Amino acid sequence: MRVILMTGKGGVGKTSVAAATGLRCAELGYKTLVLSTDPAHSLADSFDLELGHEPRKICPNLWGAELDALMELESNWGAVKRYITQVLQARGLDGVQAEELAILPGMDEIFGLVRMKRHYDEGEYEVLIIDSAPTGTALRLLSIPEVGGWYMRRFYKPLQGMSVVLRPLVEPLFKPIAGFSLPDKEVMDAPYEFYEQIEALEKVLTDNSQTTVRLVTNPEKMVIKESLRAHAYLSLYNVSTDLVVANRIIPDTVTDSFFQRWKENQQIYREEIHKNFYPLPVKEVPLYSEEMCGLEALERLKLTLYKDENPTQVYYKENTLKVVQNAENYSLELYLPGIPKEQIQLHKTGDELNIRIGNHRRNLVLPQALATLKPSGAKIENDYLKICFSP
Repeated sequence: MRVILMTGKGGVGKTSVAAATGLRCAELGYKTLVLSTDPAHSLADSFDLELGHEPRKICPNLWGAELDALMELESNWGAVKRYITQVLQARGLDGVQAEELAILPGMDEIFGLVRMKRHYDEGEYEVLIIDSAPTGTALRLLSIPEVGGWYMRRFYKPLQGMSVVLRPLVEPLFKPIAGFSLPDKEVMDAPYEFYEQIEALEKVLTDNSQTTVRLVTNPEKMVIKESLRAHAYLSLYNVSTDLVVANRIIPDTVTDSFFQRWKENQQIYREEIHKNFYPLPVKEVPLYSEEMCGLEALERLKLTLYKDENPTQVYYKENTLKVVQNAENYSLELYLPGIPKEQIQLHKTGDELNIRIGNHRRNLVLPQALATLKPSGAKIENDYLKICFSP
C-alpha cells in the first residue's frame, strides 16, 4: 500500500491538496481512500459531500472518510475506558464526569494511527492519503510510536507482570477498602496490544519506499518557518518528505495595484521555498478566484498539481538516517535541515541516544555496532547532524 501524509500549518490548503491527489490516483485506476485524521474535519466540505467514520464512495476508485475518535476509542479501548470510569465513580464522580475523564488527552491522535494500521492490514485500498492535523499535532502523532515504546519498555511491561502475580493475593483486601477492583488481564493487556499495533505501523511510516509526507505551505514568512521546522522534526522521527506544495501564489495575470506589494513579497518567499527545501521538489499552485469546494474545482487543482504525472511516485527519496564507518570509528548521521547545532541536546543512556530539539524528543535505539561505543563529538554538516562514536 502507498501511504501519503499531507500536512502543513492550519489553513494552508492541505485538505484541498489531499482531495485533489486522491482524485488523480483514482483516475489512474488505484483504489484510493482519503482519510481525515484532523479533529477539525474539512474533507467533506472539500468534496462537498457528507462523509462519516466509515469510508464512503465518492467516485469510481475513490473513497473518503473522517475519523470519529470516539467510535475508534470504543472499539479499541472500551475495556480500559470502562475500568477508568469505574475507578472515577468509586472516587465520587458522577457518571457523565467519569465517562468524560476516562478519555485521556491525546487519544484522538493515537486512534488516527490505529485507523491507519487497520487499513494497512486489511489491504483493501492501494493508496491511502491521510489528510492529517496541522503540523504540531501531526508531529505529536508521528512521535507516539517512539515515545510509547520508551514508556512500555521501562514501566508498563514490569507493571503488567507484577499485576498478574499480585492480583489474586491483593484483590480480596483491596476491593472492600477502595470500592473498585484491581485491573483484570483484559484491561492490563489492552495498552500493550495497542502499543504493538502502533509499533508495527512505525515500520510502515519509516519505510520511505511506501510512506512519504507532502508538506503544503504558503509563500508567507511564518508559514515557511513552520514548514521548515516540520521538515526537520519529520526527519528526526525518520519519516521522509518527498514533495513541497507552495499554495496560493498570486498569478501574473493579476495586475491590480492593490496586490503589487503582496506579489513582490511572494516572489521573495517563493525563492526562499525553493532554496531552503532544496533538494526537495516544489510544486507551485496559484491562488484561484473561487473556493476549492466540490469535484469540479478539485479537478482543476488536480490538473495544476499533477497534469500527466502519477502522484503515487516517490518524488524524492530522502535518506534521514544512516550509519557510516570511518576506519575504527563510526558516525551516526541524522538529516536535520535548518536546525542550528546549539538547539540540539544529546544524551546517551545504555543502548539509546536521546535527541532533543525544542519540545521534540526522540529516544533512538542504537544499532549494535554503536551501542557499546561512546559519543566522542558532534557537528552539523550539510544539514546532517553527524555524531561520532569511538571505543
